[in-house]
Amino acid sequence: MTNEAQKLTIGGKRDIISLPMFKRTGNRTSTSWQQNLWAIWFAEFASIIGFSSVLPILPFYVQEIGVTSPDAVKFWSGIIFSAHAVTMAVMAPIWGSLADRYGRKPMVERAMFGGALAIGLMTLAQSAPQLALLRAFQGMLTGTVAAANTLVASTAPRERVGYAMGLLQMAIYLGSSVGPLLGGFIADQWGFHATFLTTSALLLAGGLTVAFLVHEDFSPLPRGGESAGTILWSNLRLVFSSLPLVSVLSVRFMMRLAARALSPIMPLIVQSLVSTGAAATLSGLVQGVNSAAGAAGSVLLGRLSDRRGERWVLLLCALGSAALHIPQYFVRDISALILLQAGSGFAMGGTITALSATLAALAPPGRQGTVYGVESTVVSIANAVGPMLSTALAVAGGLRMPFLGAATLFALAGLVTAWLLPRADSTHPAPIPGNGV
Repeated sequence: MTNEAQKLTIGGKRDIISLPMFKRTGNRTSTSWQQNLWAIWFAEFASIIGFSSVLPILPFYVQEIGVTSPDAVKFWSGIIFSAHAVTMAVMAPIWGSLADRYGRKPMVERAMFGGALAIGLMTLAQSAPQLALLRAFQGMLTGTVAAANTLVASTAPRERVGYAMGLLQMAIYLGSSVGPLLGGFIADQWGFHATFLTTSALLLAGGLTVAFLVHEDFSPLPRGGESAGTILWSNLRLVFSSLPLVSVLSVRFMMRLAARALSPIMPLIVQSLVSTGAAATLSGLVQGVNSAAGAAGSVLLGRLSDRRGERWVLLLCALGSAALHIPQYFVRDISALILLQAGSGFAMGGTITALSATLAALAPPGRQGTVYGVESTVVSIANAVGPMLSTALAVAGGLRMPFLGAATLFALAGLVTAWLLPRADSTHPAPIPGNGV
């Protein structure tokens, strides 16, 4: 078997699939990739703090700029949240294809500097439609997670991709934990404009960190005389014609859909378990515990995936998530919910790390940007569909029904992982001795 193609076992049958793997040059096994990783870690941590600082205050900012009717506030809040997801879903594959053509580092810089500009301009919004347009503009320019994933996947050694992706996911989880608290505090102390400007400054700092500390030796594949549109279409066809890649993206969609289906109902579940006065604080505690456990799972299970293989970790996390969500349907005590949410977060951290590392292994050389761009689109679609699924399940079967819906989706993701994803020894090299990084 050559380095250019691997034999994959899919659905129990031996199929020969041309699977180009990464070619590692000398600089990728040197310490330079570690410097890149930590610089990107800091930049992504700062940017996620910034993005998540803004999200909780958007409905309040809508009221400050002139929307007073409760129904209108709900309507415009929904539009403002959706505008970002829609434009990001459209633009992510385009930015990913451009990353494959012009380099991954410029795309991280574009996402962070573009986000700094778009969110800074929100301080000038005078109406809800203007704010919605700026959110759509933000979605068009940003996508720091996909850009950072692509850069890390293309610079880390193959045998350390799980570790690198785990650290990057830890930055995202930690930033998501810190951001809402920071944004709320700044808004209460100095106003909404101060929160937007703080986010802009954090994104600017992240972009400058990448610009000055990240080194990328980028050599694009020969493109001939094709237009950008032709290249994009060719890259997308290459992604969607690969059964392993489509299987991984399907698992990613189901996992994200399950997680997003729980977001709208979790505060209401907490409220049903405790006194009304403590519901907000305990809802924040549940989310914080979930995120902290996710950060731990990202690193610990990321290391494990480097040794045992991403498929094994992904299967374990998918089935574990299904098992952990079933008892949450029956839970009657807030401490039990917190404990189960900690386990769910730990498993989800490992899931995202294993999925990101698997995409890195399966991405054809020179097309990592397109692969992670498509993944970003899949995540954006799940973000949009998840809350609607949650509402439908809650209306049909009661407030707790989304827990069983999520458990079902996790179990289906486990089945897809077991039957369609490549075997560990087909995409993962033999473990190397020692722990080290």
